[in-house]
Amino acid sequence: MTDTTTRALIPLPLAAARALLLGGGIATIVSAFLAWTWTSEFPGDLTITGYPGGLQWLTLIAGALTTVFALSAYGVPGLGWLIPARNNAPLVLTAIGAFGVTWYTIISIAAELGGLANLEPGGWVAAIASLLPVIGAFALPEPHTESTKDNLKAYIAKPDTIPAPAPLSPWLERAVITVGTIIGLAVFTYGIDTEYGELFVGFLIVVVFAVWALHTAGLMDRFSRIVAHNRSFTLAMGFAAAIAFPFTQTDDHYANIGVNILIFGTVALGLNIVVGLAGLLDLGYVAFLGVGAYTAALVSGSEFSRFSGVHFPFWAAALAGAAASLIFGVLIGAPTLRLRGDYLAIVTLGFGEIFRIAVNNMDGESGPDITNGPNGIPSIPDLNFFGFNLGEAHDIAGFTIGRFANYYLLMVLIMALVVLVYTRAADSRIGRSWIAIREDETAATAMGINGFRVKLIAFALGAALAGLAGTVSAHVTYSVVPTPYQFAGSTPPNSAFLLAAVVLGGMGTVAGPILGAALLYLLPEKLVFLQDKSLLAFGIALILLMRFRPEGIIANRRRQLEFHETGQLDVPDTTTLSGEPAAVTKAGA
Repeated sequence: MTDTTTRALIPLPLAAARALLLGGGIATIVSAFLAWTWTSEFPGDLTITGYPGGLQWLTLIAGALTTVFALSAYGVPGLGWLIPARNNAPLVLTAIGAFGVTWYTIISIAAELGGLANLEPGGWVAAIASLLPVIGAFALPEPHTESTKDNLKAYIAKPDTIPAPAPLSPWLERAVITVGTIIGLAVFTYGIDTEYGELFVGFLIVVVFAVWALHTAGLMDRFSRIVAHNRSFTLAMGFAAAIAFPFTQTDDHYANIGVNILIFGTVALGLNIVVGLAGLLDLGYVAFLGVGAYTAALVSGSEFSRFSGVHFPFWAAALAGAAASLIFGVLIGAPTLRLRGDYLAIVTLGFGEIFRIAVNNMDGESGPDITNGPNGIPSIPDLNFFGFNLGEAHDIAGFTIGRFANYYLLMVLIMALVVLVYTRAADSRIGRSWIAIREDETAATAMGINGFRVKLIAFALGAALAGLAGTVSAHVTYSVVPTPYQFAGSTPPNSAFLLAAVVLGGMGTVAGPILGAALLYLLPEKLVFLQDKSLLAFGIALILLMRFRPEGIIANRRRQLEFHETGQLDVPDTTTLSGEPAAVTKAGA
C-alpha cells in the first residue's frame, strides 16, 4: 500500500501541526478551569478558578474530543478505530467546534457586559488555546491510500466484489447500542435542561460539530450497520431511554417540553405517511390534530362542552378522536386526491383554513353552538386510569413524577403504538404501493396499482394518527382553542411546523420526524433570549441545514441518492474495527 498526501492549507511541518493540535486541545481543557470574567452577571458564573461553570463545561467537552482525535492522529495504540475513514475531517471539525463554543462565549461576555474589558486573563487564554488546534488541523496534509483508490475503482466495476466489514459479536453489538443509547439520553437531557439561551446555543455548536465529526470519521456509518443488525433491540432501548427521561428531571417544566415534543412528533410521524411515503403534499394537516382535540374535549366531561353530561373514559375518547379525524380525512381526501402536486397542496391548505374558521364561528351566534367559538373549550379534566390520576404527582421508586411527566409516559406508550403502525404499514404491500406512487404515479398505475385507493388509505391513516395525538393534547393543555390550528405561526403546532419537522428530520424514516419535531420545538423555546431576532436565527438555522443536509438529518438511502450526483461515491469506511480493509460504500448508503 502506497501512502500519498495532498498539500495542507497552512504550510507547517507535520510534527508542528500535530503538536499544535494536541497541545491546543489540552490547553483548551485547562483553560476551562480558569476564570473568564470577573462578574457573575453573565449566566453560569464563569468567575471561579479551578471549577468550570456554564459554557466552560462545553469548552471542556469540545477540547476533550479534540484531544482524543489528536491522539488517534498520533497513532496511539487502541485509538485507531476512532477514524476508520482515515481522513483529517474529524480533526478539523472537532477543533472548529471547540473554537466555536469558546469564542461564542467570549463574544457573548463582551456583548452582554459591555466590552472585552470584562474578560479575565483566563478568557484570553481560552481564546488563544482554542485557536491553536484549528491552525494545527488545517496544517495537516490529507492522507490518501492507493488501496482506497483501487477499492473505489473495483466498486464502480463490480460492487459485490468488495466484502463488507466483519460484524461484531451479537453481545458486543448490543453493548455498543446500549452505550449509544445512554449517551443519546444524556445529551438530550442536557439540551432540554439548559436554563438559559446562551448555554443552549453553545450546546448546539458542540453537538453539531461533534456529530459531524463522527460522521466524517466513519463511526456513524458503522453504528448504522450495527443498528440494522439489531433493529428490535435498538427500538427497545430507544423506548427504554424515553421512559427513563422523566426520572432524570427535577422540574416538571422540562417534562412538559418532553410531552409536547412527543405529541408533535407523533403528528409529524402521521404526516410522514402522507408526505414521506405517499408523496402527497398536505399543507392543512394540523386540522386533523384539531379534529381529534375538539372531539376529545367535547366528550371528556368539560363543563363548557356542548355535551357536558358526556364523559367518556380515555380509551373511548381516544378512539372517538382518531375515528373523527379518519372520517374527516376520507371526506376531504375522496374528492381531492385525484389532484396532484401543487393543486393538491392548495386544496389541503384551504381545508386547514376552513377548519380553523369553522370552529372559530361555531359559537351559537355566527354558527351552531358546538365549539364555543374563539373561547374554545376550557376546563378539560385530567385523565384517570384505575384510580391513577394523571393530574397529580406520584412517587414511583423514590422518584416524584409530576403531572406533565405522567402525560409524557402516556405519550411514550402512544408513540410506541404509532411507530408500530407506521413500520408495519411501511413494510407492507400497501407501503410499497405508497412508495411506487411517490416515485412515479403514472408508472405505478400502469403496473396495476389503484392510485386513488392507495392515496386515500395514506390520507386516512395519517389523519387518524394525528387525531389520536390530539386527544392527549387536549387533556395536557386543559383547553382547546382554534388559534393554534393554522398554516403558519410563531409557535407550534401549525402545518408549516409539522411539514418542516418531516422534511428536516428526514422523510420516509421513523426517527427523522421525531428528531425534527424535537429540534423545531426546542429552538423557539430556548432562543427566547434573542427576542425579536429569534425567528431570524431560526430561519438561518433552517437554511444552513437544508443547504448542507437537504435529504434531512436522518435520511433514508433513496433520498440521499436523489440529492447527490449519480455516481458520486464516498469512502467513509475502508477498515473494520480491527483495522483490516473493508468495503467501499456509496454516498448515502
